[in-house]
Amino acid sequence: MASKKSGLGRGLDALFADTAPIIENETEKTINEQDDYKDRVLYIDINDIKANKTQPRLNFDEKKLEELASSIKENGVIQPLVLRNTEKGYEIVAGERRWRASRKAGLKKVPCIVRDFDDKQNMLVSIIENMQREDLNPIEEALGLKKMLKKYNLTQEQVSESVGKSRPYIANSLRLLKLPEKIQNHVAANEISAAHGRSIAGITEPVSQLELCEKIIKKGLSVRETEKLIANKKNKTKAKKEKIKSSEILSVEDELKLKLGTKVLINDNGKSGKIELQYYSIEELNRLIDLLRSVRD
Repeated sequence: MASKKSGLGRGLDALFADTAPIIENETEKTINEQDDYKDRVLYIDINDIKANKTQPRLNFDEKKLEELASSIKENGVIQPLVLRNTEKGYEIVAGERRWRASRKAGLKKVPCIVRDFDDKQNMLVSIIENMQREDLNPIEEALGLKKMLKKYNLTQEQVSESVGKSRPYIANSLRLLKLPEKIQNHVAANEISAAHGRSIAGITEPVSQLELCEKIIKKGLSVRETEKLIANKKNKTKAKKEKIKSSEILSVEDELKLKLGTKVLINDNGKSGKIELQYYSIEELNRLIDLLRSVRD
């Protein structure tokens, strides 16, 4: 991205001129004279504008669109749409919701600013605008962030700077996409929160994830209650695994505990496993290391 077009992470204010004259009756030829009119607000035929193919927003609330349409009928479009010129006409970079509401309001023309954005800039601005306005549900936001990472090979650090969010925020958002589609739909519909979704993602089995999700919805569990439920389940699972150890394994654990002077755990799955030695200080660790070295010698 060229330096003169940078600064997306600083907000959408950089997209608009502070004092942009409004020109309602300009010809196509005049509009294309970008040196003179690239920062001016132009009234463009609403039918000459098409939706953004990289729009991260998948759902538009019809009730809210009707409300916005009523406001537009009363007050007009307060903030111009941002468009780019393509071979097939004008494409929306930012402001698709205003465009849709304007159509409902019966407007023939809408105020616009035409910018020379490439595909990458088009996608980035569209995602950033929606995120800054909090117009995306958590799943739409996560899908938009994933597209920024995958399609244009951006790092999480670069995405973080572009959208003005921390790296942990980006990572946590992307975790939602690891959930089963049914749970993602519940998050998108605001039937459970993104925080609920991240908690559920801490469980590895899809069946258990779905069962927990249904329980959250049915019982109206808070995030804290959900996390407590998950912790209890993990503790029970751990205790269950310990209980099914054979008497021979338990006997060897006790024997090694006496010889080594610390707790010993043998985890065996029938064909392989591991032996764990616990220590509670650096001194104790060094003692165990010396002891193991003496066995080798």
